[in-house]
Amino acid sequence: MINKKRLSGVLLHPTSFPGPYGIGDLGPEAYKFVDFLVAAGQSLWQVLPLGPTGYGDSPYACYSAFAGNTLLVSPERLVNEGLLGEQDLTHRRDAEVTQRINFGEAHQYKEQVLREAYESYTKTTDTSLRSAFETFAQQHADWLEDYALFRALKDAHGGVAWNEWGPTALDRARDELHVEVEAHMFYQFLFFRQWFALKTYANERGIHVVGDLPIFVAHDSADVWTNPDQFKLDKNGKPIVVAGVPPDYFSSTGQLWGNPLYNWERMLADGFKWWIERVRATLTVVDIARVDHFRGFAACWEIPGGDKTAERGQWVEAPGKELFTAIRKTLGELPIIAEDLGVITPDVVALREEFGFPGMRILQFGFGGDSKNIDLPHNYVPNVVAYTGTHDNDTTVGWFHSVAGEGSTRTAEQIERERKFCMDYLNTDGEEIQWDFIRGVLGSVANTAIVPLQDLLGLGTEARMNLPNSTEGNWAWRYKPGALTDKIGARLKKLSELYGRN
Repeated sequence: MINKKRLSGVLLHPTSFPGPYGIGDLGPEAYKFVDFLVAAGQSLWQVLPLGPTGYGDSPYACYSAFAGNTLLVSPERLVNEGLLGEQDLTHRRDAEVTQRINFGEAHQYKEQVLREAYESYTKTTDTSLRSAFETFAQQHADWLEDYALFRALKDAHGGVAWNEWGPTALDRARDELHVEVEAHMFYQFLFFRQWFALKTYANERGIHVVGDLPIFVAHDSADVWTNPDQFKLDKNGKPIVVAGVPPDYFSSTGQLWGNPLYNWERMLADGFKWWIERVRATLTVVDIARVDHFRGFAACWEIPGGDKTAERGQWVEAPGKELFTAIRKTLGELPIIAEDLGVITPDVVALREEFGFPGMRILQFGFGGDSKNIDLPHNYVPNVVAYTGTHDNDTTVGWFHSVAGEGSTRTAEQIERERKFCMDYLNTDGEEIQWDFIRGVLGSVANTAIVPLQDLLGLGTEARMNLPNSTEGNWAWRYKPGALTDKIGARLKKLSELYGRN
């Protein structure tokens, strides 16, 4: 569906919902947001990866490619389900409603709430709840218990990475930690129960969810711990080579991401079994998947494991064609968006085109060159997804008003030149630059156009979701209660209808 009709939607991660519990969740505000999308005539809701975040709180560094982020579990829905008492929420509801997430506090509170819900479950006489949990555990047996054991062992080892645990007798650990293991399994049950209730609500109202499938997984994850042979690791479990990108215009030393790289030979030999199951799982949780760093399926930048920068890496080919052929053979046509940003070589274009995946265009990137820039709307083709910006960009207002220095890699001259080009191109005085950008992508020939909520709300740099290559202050933005006004919804609906979307 993604590359056939003219569609539009909004990018917003669930952690950004407002509410009294320190972090956005899958409770009442999530349903209000879906209602807003419907009223605004939209058909897509894009989220970031929904996995359980680890150190640094990045949704792109999760403890599992299969599990859900239990920080998103709604305490209010737990009350509705009889797993918490109304009194358990009172102290928190009276607390200050924070506009930015304090992840430390959010973890502490949600872990307490989840534990109370689990304790209630262990005492319940509700046979339907027990039956639902048992069914869930059976349906997800291929990853759930391993993940829960990984989390229980990680807690028991004070949070250190799995390759520092030393020898572990797994059968004994399962026995000794069986309560913790069951608790983590139950937390996953709660997440997916709430997520699928919300997704069903959205789907029934014509809203499809666009998810995010990062190409790499974190080293300190249940995925690598349970499948070490699928990754390039040494005998001690340390990565021999790690992921990143080479030095470029933005960084003289490149970007060192540190994820372990796949042992493609091994994966090829077993028919890409792990990948097929991963994509299958993702496409049950969301309707469409944006595949992050798509170029890595043509070739990866491999950096020696002990290096401190990405400079000494080398390009190593990856069997992308064989991989997607195998996945498609098992799962059928794949509703995938290829994140093909950055320096893209002909082999990457050929791979994307072979499978018909739409690529991406970012209007904010359109003003750094001349009229041939592929991110300018007059150069779009139908089979792309056009964005005003992504989670890695500044907001449109922030970008337009940026100055040299403040987190910008551009000089004052570049900024001024781009701003002038932008104003000439969009025929604007910049007073409502966010709406000029929104009109630019909605009015383009791109089959799909997506706008971050920050741009709809006209917010500045303070609402930026992530600054790549930085480790602090990211992922914490939340919008204010009442921000989704009828006026904004009506304006978006009018433009979407004007340009034949949805």
